[in-house]
Amino acid sequence: MTGKGTKQEKKRKRDKRECTRCGANDAVMSRYNLNLCRRCFKEVAPMLGFKKND
Repeated sequence: MTGKGTKQEKKRKRDKRECTRCGANDAVMSRYNLNLCRRCFKEVAPMLGFKKND
């Protein structure tokens, strides 16, 4: 295949990312190199300086 990865390759990329706090593999935010799952991010966000918009 040229230019496109197989399903196995895509799954491996997704499984590589894991939360640095709890080790979860689902819903990991890797933006800004945080690598936190959504649950851990919600707990840590105020300490990191993120504010909730209304």
